[in-house]
Amino acid sequence: MDNAMEFQNVTALAEANIYFEGNVISHTILLPDGSRKTLGVILPGQYYFGTEAPELMEIVGGHCEVVIDDSNSTDSYDAGTSFKVPGDSGFTITVSDSPCHYVCSFL
Repeated sequence: MDNAMEFQNVTALAEANIYFEGNVISHTILLPDGSRKTLGVILPGQYYFGTEAPELMEIVGGHCEVVIDDSNSTDSYDAGTSFKVPGDSGFTITVSDSPCHYVCSFL
């Protein structure tokens, strides 16, 4: 994965998705093939997200720790790494220091 992700020929939705009192903010992009992604930033803190569809979370900046539902392990992710979350599930993400930047793909 390229840490300097760039997406060509997309439609960007101007209105942000704002969660947890502004501590997690993302924007949705629609790709030419009809798929969608969100590009976002997570400020330091601990947050829980539920999933409907499976997701691929690609960390493009910063660091986070993640516990996926039904898992007993905490895994660490740095820029250039990714993790998958099953549909109808969820995950707890913890960001300790500087903001964590991500790209979420809906699979």
